[in-house]
Amino acid sequence: MGKISLLVSLVLVLVLIFLDVTIAKHEQEHSKKPVGEIKIYELKKGNFSVKFTNWGATIVSVFLPDKKGNVADVVLGYDNLKDYTDDKVYFGAIVGRVANRIGGAKFTLNGTTYKLVNNEGKNLLHGGKIGFGDVLWKVKKYVKDGPAPYIAFTYKSFDGEQGFPGGLSVYVYYTLYGDQKLKVTMTAKAINKATPVNLAQHTYWNLGGHNSGDILSNTVQLLASHITPTDEELIPTGKIAPVKDTAYDFLKPHPVGRKIKELPKGYDINYVVDGTADEMRKVAVVHDPKSGRKMSLWSNKPGVQFYTGNMLKDVKGKGGAVYGPHAALCLETQGFPDAVNHPNFPSVIVNPGKRYKHLMYYMFSTE
Repeated sequence: MGKISLLVSLVLVLVLIFLDVTIAKHEQEHSKKPVGEIKIYELKKGNFSVKFTNWGATIVSVFLPDKKGNVADVVLGYDNLKDYTDDKVYFGAIVGRVANRIGGAKFTLNGTTYKLVNNEGKNLLHGGKIGFGDVLWKVKKYVKDGPAPYIAFTYKSFDGEQGFPGGLSVYVYYTLYGDQKLKVTMTAKAINKATPVNLAQHTYWNLGGHNSGDILSNTVQLLASHITPTDEELIPTGKIAPVKDTAYDFLKPHPVGRKIKELPKGYDINYVVDGTADEMRKVAVVHDPKSGRKMSLWSNKPGVQFYTGNMLKDVKGKGGAVYGPHAALCLETQGFPDAVNHPNFPSVIVNPGKRYKHLMYYMFSTE
């Protein structure tokens, strides 16, 4: 009789654990309600300061001096942490499990077709309705002192989250090093199934200051000779086209606004970075002539999405600022969008036990 009671108790415990996990998954699938406390963390070296929140492993602010020594916050965002939980434009967030777009919100892998959670018409954008930018991450380590202060965030994505196969352990490290340099390291390990992984850092940059107006006078250089053209829904066609003699050519630095009117809304396209895949190489250089601030970006990923904030409209931001179209620009290093549906694109599939690694170096200066 005692053994039967013990067995019944054990079964009940297992059922309750299963229900708890199922309910937690259901809540995460259908609500952006945070489970835990949302906090702010700061890394600082001299007058260079970067603040983060554990909601979405997000960059909240980046304070940099201009050529006269005046310090300003050069990224768009919110004053209130709650606003990040309601955010629709991915200010500063880590986006995934697959950044950018997947056409039809589906793909086929190893003979199985996976239907994902669509959140932009019939397509998936930045991981679905509740992507990695819409969840609370754990702080694994936070080192505020020393020559290279850093913070490490971690998130465990469950099998079936937003329709993606397999569990995934994700880590993001932000490190300040040298003189006004920020290193971002994104890693992920597939636990039990092959799965696509394509993480991106989605900060909106305005080197003149987050509230200084548009970025059309910013000079940009993109070290990329080709783009992946898209259809009217911004889904890649599968082609790879040269930028020469088009409005997309930034091989030589020039102001963002020089040819932007040749495009329907502005820039929102994946560039194919020149050089050898998986090796660190310079991706872009941005210079704000008024403040003198300059940002160089390096990465080991094959693509970079250049986005000029075309969809920003009356977004209430920090200090009463209202952000409109072209209030900032994004440079999202990444695998190619919709790579899961284009065999000619570099693969974004990570197999069980294998590790995904994405590096970004931001180097700031004035001139």
